[in-house]
Amino acid sequence: MNSHYVVGLVDGEGSFSVFVRKPYSINSKRRVLVEPKFFVKLIEKDKAVLEALQKFFGCGRVYFQKDRRANHQNCYRFEVFNRNDLRNIIIPFFRKNPLQFPSKKKDFELFCKIMDNILKGSHLTTQGLLGIYRIKNQMH
Repeated sequence: MNSHYVVGLVDGEGSFSVFVRKPYSINSKRRVLVEPKFFVKLIEKDKAVLEALQKFFGCGRVYFQKDRRANHQNCYRFEVFNRNDLRNIIIPFFRKNPLQFPSKKKDFELFCKIMDNILKGSHLTTQGLLGIYRIKNQMH
């Protein structure tokens, strides 16, 4: 596994995503939750590729994802959700080794904006969380 292979794999099968929980009904007694994650999903027989990706990055986890939909196969996912790993490993890698697909590049840049906002603590305020939610809605 090398950086060119990883970029191609992520361009085709990877995703940068952010889940924002209840941005319009923030209760000050409840913890605001923003979950950024990077993942690659492949069919079950390609699990070894995901394990190699986990070894390449030295972080994340690989887990089984059952799919009960008709005409779909069970899959495995390599996922990184630890914010320190995202900030210190995943983001620097893709800054140094840019994605090629314009849509994937755009999602990555928006993901980086959201991570910057999280680092600043913006997700802990109503206005900041709504800003993150607006950025997230621009992602594919």
